[in-house]
Amino acid sequence: MAEFTLPKNSRVQKGRHFPAPGAKKPRTFKIYRWNPDDGQNPRLDTYEVDMASCGPMVLDALIKIKNEIDPTLTFRRSCREGICGSCAMNIGGTNTLACICAIEDVKGDEIAIYPLPHMPVVKDLVPDLTHFYAQHASIRPWLRAQTPPPPDRERLQSKEDRAKLDGLYECILCACCSTSCPSYWWNGERYLGPAILLQAYRWIVDSRDEDTGARLDELEDPFKLYRCHTIMNCARTCPKGLNPAKAIAEIKKLMLARKL
Repeated sequence: MAEFTLPKNSRVQKGRHFPAPGAKKPRTFKIYRWNPDDGQNPRLDTYEVDMASCGPMVLDALIKIKNEIDPTLTFRRSCREGICGSCAMNIGGTNTLACICAIEDVKGDEIAIYPLPHMPVVKDLVPDLTHFYAQHASIRPWLRAQTPPPPDRERLQSKEDRAKLDGLYECILCACCSTSCPSYWWNGERYLGPAILLQAYRWIVDSRDEDTGARLDELEDPFKLYRCHTIMNCARTCPKGLNPAKAIAEIKKLMLARKL
């Protein structure tokens, strides 16, 4: 798999233009294009789409472009319901999911679409999330317990303990928050980033988990946790309305509490 890093002093070039003659409700999309096989610098291709025959979401427009205008356009998508996180990209300057981003909500005459920022690009709008997923695996995101499970039922928790997971378990690992975080841009090799730390806190706070001390030990590192500077881009961009910065703050409180 090729990995793309924009060369210094290079610019995204102006690309091809695909007009829509006779369109009743035209809307212009400027889409980032880069193919590792053609040896060219990245470019912005311009597509005019007739909204009179297109669905309301940005993903609908991308699918229409691929199916009817330019079959070489490459992007990820799956559920179309804001559940899988596959179609995460930067739309109109904001990291979000194309399937739940309404075209009419994007301001401006032209809608600019880029891959998630500060990530290696596989092709066009497809980022390489290998490192992101490896960071997620590093926190061992599953129930860790020393005692055997009850023989006749599942591990139970009170309604109050279950409520503590609200705002945490809904994360779909789309990477919108981490790729909007300047601290993650600068220290992505060592800082886990908001998405992974939100996932870490989800297991730390789970009353059924019995490995809280080890989980905190694993995060006790100048870079893994403490590169968060409460910029809050993560909470602003999360398409699920979650607040990773709050989860990170709670982890820091737990770190301080056990030292005191």
